[in-house]
Amino acid sequence: MRIIFSRKGFDSSAGGGPSPIVDGRPLSLPIPAGAASATTYGDLGLGELAAKSSRGRIHARDLCHHDPMFRNDGTCVFGQCGAAQTHLERQGVKPGDVFVFFGLFADEDTGEPHHRIFGYLRTDEMISLANGVPHDLQEMRHPHALAMHHRNDCIWRGEGVEAARASDALRLTVPGGPPSLWRRPDWLKRGGLSYHDRADRWLRGKHAQRRLQSVARGQEFVADIGRRQAPRDWLDRIIAEIRAS
Repeated sequence: MRIIFSRKGFDSSAGGGPSPIVDGRPLSLPIPAGAASATTYGDLGLGELAAKSSRGRIHARDLCHHDPMFRNDGTCVFGQCGAAQTHLERQGVKPGDVFVFFGLFADEDTGEPHHRIFGYLRTDEMISLANGVPHDLQEMRHPHALAMHHRNDCIWRGEGVEAARASDALRLTVPGGPPSLWRRPDWLKRGGLSYHDRADRWLRGKHAQRRLQSVARGQEFVADIGRRQAPRDWLDRIIAEIRAS
């Protein structure tokens, strides 16, 4: 089994600033549209928030890349392609593995930027779009169903939910630290997360607190947990926290 830490939403380069936390709820702002979109920020009720986070560069009428797409039936539809999808394939990611989505958010009280988990996808299937797009994906106007982004364009879908609250348990960034400096669970060791092999990324802080200097670029970071129980227990706690209302 694999856990994929999947970076999504606004940041300093895509959108121009962190996503907001509003009334205790993290609201991940989709990045501006690229290859195709039929959804505006206004359609999602995010027009004012996108304008504020982007410092006026993005408005309600602008198209966004609405992905991952969390559905009212408790499922999630997520598109990936290009180098990121190739990386997932090379890491052996397959149905049954779990994406844990994280992004850059601004603290509701202090405005402090930090990384936090805001949703998950427990994959049931991976659909290659090279040979055609299923009708239901077209109907939901998923951006990867509207036009091919790359020759290896695909859709991952399955059970998935967004977090309803910005709890401390879902925060990755260490208190007071730069966003890329994470608290890491005990089970996550050097060599166990793709793109993070360098020894100087695996740190210890006060009271032997384990920390990780996460990479600045990249979308999909894969941890192959095999049959180990500790990462499964951690994942169960994270999903329970996401699903808590």
